[in-house]
Amino acid sequence: MRRLAIALSAAALLAGCAVNPVTGRSELRLVSTAQEIETGTRAYLPARQMQGGDYVADPQLLAYVREVGRRIAAVADRRLPYEFTIVNDGTPNAWAMPGGKIAVHRGLLLELGSEAELAAVLGHEVVHAAARHGAKAMERGLLLQGAVLAVAAGAAERGSAPLLVGGARLAAGLLNLRYSREAELEADRYGALYMARAGYDPRAAVSLQETFVRLSKGRRKDLLARLFATHPPSEARVRALRAWVATLPQGGELGTERYQARTERLRRTAPAYAAWSRGRETLARGDPAAALREAERALAIEPAEALFHALRGDALAALGRRREARTAYDRAVAANPGYYYPRLRRGLLLRELGEREAARADLEASNRLLRTAAALRALGELALAQGRREEAVRLLAEAAGADDPEGRAAYATLARIDLPHRPGRYLPVRIGRGRSGRVLVELRNPTPVAVADVVVRIRAPAADGVRILAQRLPGTLPPGGRRLVDPGLGPLPDAALAALRAEVVAARVAAP
Repeated sequence: MRRLAIALSAAALLAGCAVNPVTGRSELRLVSTAQEIETGTRAYLPARQMQGGDYVADPQLLAYVREVGRRIAAVADRRLPYEFTIVNDGTPNAWAMPGGKIAVHRGLLLELGSEAELAAVLGHEVVHAAARHGAKAMERGLLLQGAVLAVAAGAAERGSAPLLVGGARLAAGLLNLRYSREAELEADRYGALYMARAGYDPRAAVSLQETFVRLSKGRRKDLLARLFATHPPSEARVRALRAWVATLPQGGELGTERYQARTERLRRTAPAYAAWSRGRETLARGDPAAALREAERALAIEPAEALFHALRGDALAALGRRREARTAYDRAVAANPGYYYPRLRRGLLLRELGEREAARADLEASNRLLRTAAALRALGELALAQGRREEAVRLLAEAAGADDPEGRAAYATLARIDLPHRPGRYLPVRIGRGRSGRVLVELRNPTPVAVADVVVRIRAPAADGVRILAQRLPGTLPPGGRRLVDPGLGPLPDAALAALRAEVVAARVAAP
């Protein structure tokens, strides 16, 4: 409750009233424009990395999307440092970060039929940023949780109050934001208005929503689940949008032929991405030979795609053909230097091949793009092998925060090397009473390693100061084990029991 009160007080101090730049309505504002921009900037790169990186195989298509995006942004009611990119993911989706960082997925571009429909998608996302929908969702979180969200990258260096949140964690949270029904209707309405201002036919926004409603009822529902989760279509939305568009200037560009020409390569190479998807699935099922065949099919159609070279590398590595795998990863990195995955996979392979410094360089480069438990664990183990124990502990501890096999493996290594130095961090103790009323100390071993020679120190108040007792536990405490220790203090009154303190001061990792 005390922490809640402090957080609410901080939120109240930060709060202010302002006019929404898009709707013109007064609203409470807890997140400033500077914080919006910094939040979006901080989360934009990891959000794209987590979803396949940027689509760079067709630079002309990327330039085209940015051109249409800038055209919409130029007529928006709020000036922000808007950015537009294509995420290399086949899921039909689009999203906006606070502060104007916008992405459309490769898969959604295949669902659109004209430049005006692309403008409708980008206009919708521009409104989400311009009307502060993401910021308002963050503010609702502040009020509901009673905590101040860390939104300012570098705030600690400037001495300001907010705590920093890891970029990947922040990105994941923002990608999973669910806008309110009112926010979606505003994005429909003002997105169509921006289209008309930019010279596009706003009726394309209606046809786009009609397409989504049709797909949501048909066989494509599973494929479009992500888009429908964040931007749920409905007949009511279509009717509201159709009525609004009727009030806007009619006519404007559709740009159907131009869009078809600019997306021709994307449509032509769609079978390659389908082969890549099958290859990832077969590799996950333990059939690297089949995965290699799918990678070769994909590369025959689109040799400029890093995803396909990386799949080929993964399949070759699984087949034990490590030198060929390295060449495949080299080509993947060259095809998309800004994507973390090929660097991560090449770094792990180079470590296996004994090329430690090259591995370290790749793993660090991968982490700069997206921090992963796999890279952190490998870097930690490299540091340990080179005698840099404290660096290894720091890296392995960060990796151990991930709830996945890499994180659990990192924690096992961390416990083996650090538990003897800081046993109290790994072996928790609790003081209580047994059935007879005597004081008991409960020791637990939540680590994946067995421990022995455990010494528990107990501090008890005494008439002449503090009485310190040390209790050595016989035998070995296995992983997940628990033991009760009687320190010989007998029954104590509640006040004396509450004053006792216990901690593990010594232990060693037992031989397996």
